[in-house]
Amino acid sequence: MKKRIAIFGSTGSIGTQALEVIAANPDKFEVEILTAYSNDSLLIQQAKQFNPNAVVVVNENKYNAVKDALAATDTKVFAGEKALEEVAAFDTYDMMLAAIVGFAGLKSTLKAIETGKAIALANKETLVVAGDIVMQKAVEKRVPVIPVDSEHSAIFQCLIGETRNRIEKVVLTASGGPFLGKKPNFLVNVKKEHALQHPNWNMGAKISVDSATLMNKGLEMIEAKWLFNLQPSQIQVIIHPQSVIHSMVQFEDGSIKAQMGLPDMKLPIQYALTFPQRIPSSFPRYDFTRSSSLHFEQPDIKTFRNLALAGEALHRGGNTACVMNAANEIAVYGFLRNRIGFLDMTELVERAMHKIHFIENPTLEEYFESDAEARNFAASLINL
Repeated sequence: MKKRIAIFGSTGSIGTQALEVIAANPDKFEVEILTAYSNDSLLIQQAKQFNPNAVVVVNENKYNAVKDALAATDTKVFAGEKALEEVAAFDTYDMMLAAIVGFAGLKSTLKAIETGKAIALANKETLVVAGDIVMQKAVEKRVPVIPVDSEHSAIFQCLIGETRNRIEKVVLTASGGPFLGKKPNFLVNVKKEHALQHPNWNMGAKISVDSATLMNKGLEMIEAKWLFNLQPSQIQVIIHPQSVIHSMVQFEDGSIKAQMGLPDMKLPIQYALTFPQRIPSSFPRYDFTRSSSLHFEQPDIKTFRNLALAGEALHRGGNTACVMNAANEIAVYGFLRNRIGFLDMTELVERAMHKIHFIENPTLEEYFESDAEARNFAASLINL
């Protein structure tokens, strides 16, 4: 039988690539749900191509346009943030691809877990904000959470067959982004068009900026802690500009497993959708006979301090990562609209982390309150 997929965030980078994977394998998948925040034209195009049972457009101003465009189809149209949760609770799909960018993806992912749906997780902020609650709920409901991020997919793949073997550490690789080797006197003049030019990956604007500041790698450290039940001391970040080794696992005997491949997000997306099986693909292959050397170096956390801030959040726990993530989302929003500079983003995140009240064991409600408080504080600093 075909696996029925719900793509939450279908018009973003991950969502559009997932639909390419599904289109290439029509005998294995069918699209049950598509959601978008505001890109009504692309959502309509996707719905007409894949004929899902339901679509959600979060921006309610776009509801009529979507509903009218799909009036001749069998697709049900919903609008608003609450609709994301309601549709996530449908029993008509098998797996949710959680690809909504940022904190906005948390509620719908939790709802899918509560209703027993498998999760292909591309939204790292869900675990950064409330990883303890999300993973505990997944355990209670016996729901698999399969990572889509290339780094966490790599770790996941390296751990297959290693259930009884102790992990000494995981090594998350980072390309270093477009400003690898640059110093603050250069970064102070960086504009958004420079930050969006990632050397290896084709990603959305928010993730591209996070990659340029190394915040993305910081978020991935926290995500790895919850996905793989790790201690902070077991997580290492290393710069690997070629992005061929996507991450590694070192076991207690010193042996290291690495997952390799060309930088193409469709591969980890397909693996998550088909797990535990692998299926053929037409993705480009890595050619060892044409490869140059693979290079590794320590990250420069004095220049790219977001990675150090994420390390602080990782060790401190509680609501610190939630606050950091909220402030960072506002900071990136401000940077992309030319309201603050590249280095100002880190300053804003650090101030929020030190300002917002620390809660050691937050409830879900307290996570939401911490998120709102951090956003309001960060926005006040840049007059949003």
